[in-house]
Amino acid sequence: MYIFMIVSYDSISTMKPPYKVTSVILKYITSISEKIGEVNAKYLFKANPALRKQNQINTIHSSLSIEVNALSEEQITTI
Repeated sequence: MYIFMIVSYDSISTMKPPYKVTSVILKYITSISEKIGEVNAKYLFKANPALRKQNQINTIHSSLSIEVNALSEEQITTI
């Protein structure tokens, strides 16, 4: 079920939030954003070297197949 609200541009431009954005609030927002970035960089993204290696082998195999080269994935892995 979808509910759509039609709002005119005039009503959007006259709406004001119940707060003011101050320099202190901006500093907090910046600090929070930096910490989220640090967490994402350190803990959430873990590169899998085996997956990268297999993807590289698959890419090389596909590229060679386009050029009508008959090397198997095992031969490419050996090379």
